[in-house]
Order: sequence, then structure tokens, then C-alpha cells
Amino acid sequence: MAIRYLIAGNWKMHGTPTLAAALAGELANAFTDPDAHDLELLVCPPAPLLAVVRAAIGSGKLLLGAQDCHPREEGAHTGDVSAQMLFEAGCSHVIVGHSERRTDHGEDDALVRAKAVAAQAAGLVPIICIGETLAEREDGRAVEVVLGQLSASLPPACSAYNAVIAYEPVWAIGTGRTPTGRDIADMHSAIRGALPGLATGAEGMRILYGGSVKPDNAGEILAIANVDGALVGGASLDAGSFLKIAASRP
Repeated sequence: MAIRYLIAGNWKMHGTPTLAAALAGELANAFTDPDAHDLELLVCPPAPLLAVVRAAIGSGKLLLGAQDCHPREEGAHTGDVSAQMLFEAGCSHVIVGHSERRTDHGEDDALVRAKAVAAQAAGLVPIICIGETLAEREDGRAVEVVLGQLSASLPPACSAYNAVIAYEPVWAIGTGRTPTGRDIADMHSAIRGALPGLATGAEGMRILYGGSVKPDNAGEILAIANVDGALVGGASLDAGSFLKIAASRP
């Protein structure tokens, strides 16, 4: 199975309607290459900006995603958004289990799995985030922790077509620090090796790398075996930087 690179931009809690429309419009206008069959480009704005970004994308190839969803279809859950709502708002993907959700909101693997199940049921592809803290890496437990999160966070009916994995070492997110190429290669290899027992068509499941991905290091990262794209934070807020990252794929 030929794997298409996925470059996903997580805008986090940034943006206004005006800025979001301008950024999405610039990306949509630039990402029109009919020969870019090996690439999917995705932006994940804050929930209140989904509609304006959807309108700015129009009929272009740029994909729209969300940053989180609730595991229930509906109910008395003030402030939450269901996966079905996101699907009907034009989303194709949703991030679940990001370390900032796990840390700031106490989300555990069971909740992340429930959200991923809800996303799949609604027709969305969950981008399931896993990653170790600096203390866990320094204790020599990085692979153990990450593979434990992987096993406990993946829905039971996962396949290469309905889920994406994002490895983000917690200590590299927003810090400007990145693991060595060998560290990334070893972790992605470990994840790839664990997937056959957890998912159908595991050899084709995309594993993204995230954590301070920038134009000046993207080429090196995307050239590493088993790195099938990137989950980009701050650099996705600048169209030029985001497009340079996408263009850095081998």
C-alpha cells in the first residue's frame, strides 16, 4: 500500500475569524497541485473557527479537522462538541489524546479510545496522539510508555483507512527541542512493529511525528523510515512555513 504523507496543522488556541479565513484561504489557494497525489494537507483550527475556515477552503483540496471531540453523540455536556457535529461542519479528521489534553484535562487512554471510537462512528479519522515525558525518557521507559498508550488508546476496529497515529514526545512540544533522528527512527519503528497486533492493514497505517517541526528540520524528519507525515504546531500558523514543511517530504 502506497502511503500518502499527511501534514496536519494544529492551530491550538490561536486565531480570530479574520486571521483564520486569511490563513486558510492562502493555504487552499496554494495547495492546488494536481500531481500532489502523495500528500494530504490538513488544518485543525479551534472549534469556533471551523465554519469560517470551511468557507475559506471552498472546494479546494485542503482538509479540515478539529482538535478534540466528546465520546458521546449528544447530551448534557456543556462546552463539548460531538464527533457528529464536527463531521457535519465539514471535518474529515479530529485530533484525540493530544498531550495538552492529557495533561490539562486529565484525559487517560480509556477516554482517548472512547473519543476515537466516537470519531470513527461519525465518519471522522481520529489522529491518536501518544508520547512520553522527559522523565519517562530519562528513566529508559519511553518505548514502554508509548507502546502502552498505543495499545490502550486504539479502538478495536482500527485500520490504515480509519485512524492515524501521531507520536509526539511531550518534552519536544513547543520547546524548540527535537529528539535525534535516531530517537525518532527507533520510536517509529517500535510503533510500526506493534501495530500488526492492534490494527488491520498495519503496514499502511500512517505514523506522524510531532514536536517542534519547522521548515529547517522537516526534511530530515520526513526522510526517516516510518515517518509518514507531521503534526505541526506553531509553524502551521504561518502559511509559508507550513507549505515549506509539506514541500520537504522526500
